[in-house]
Amino acid sequence: MARISYVEEKDHPEIAALIDKIKAGRRGGLLNVYKLLLQSPPLAETWLDHVGAVRWKTSLSGRLRELLVIRIARINDVPYVLAQHIPALAVAEGVTLAECDALADWRKASGFSAPERAALAYADAMVTQTAVPDDVFAELKRHYDARAIVEISVLIGTYLMHNRVMKALAIDLEPDEQRGR
Repeated sequence: MARISYVEEKDHPEIAALIDKIKAGRRGGLLNVYKLLLQSPPLAETWLDHVGAVRWKTSLSGRLRELLVIRIARINDVPYVLAQHIPALAVAEGVTLAECDALADWRKASGFSAPERAALAYADAMVTQTAVPDDVFAELKRHYDARAIVEISVLIGTYLMHNRVMKALAIDLEPDEQRGR
């Protein structure tokens, strides 16, 4: 059970325009993450805008983005994020369910490309350490240009923040996820 109450749309007509913006940007629904964030409407709006830019306005492939988001959620054990991305978002971006499972221990899996493995190692370092080792960064740089490295770094940082907020607030799975879709 979430540690703070969810903001219900019907109870807050004063933020209807923001709720409509969120719903338009999030597949038409008001997800629990936004119901929590709407306790602070300015943060909910900037969260939507930032995550939207990280997800849709970069040069990164959707596949790489989903691999990284799922890996970060696996490291941090965040069922909410995993349920949001697997299977719908991941599969739509070309990540198989077997690959989603393999991300729990990706180093033992053979299905990821060298650039993907470099990005996954970089994500692991950013999530589990306070500094990325030089050899991990050098391998990432072999496969990606400066823009992609910045975008990968911000994606990882964003989803690390996302995961930590979700864990701290003990967000509930969406009702359809609780039923197992």
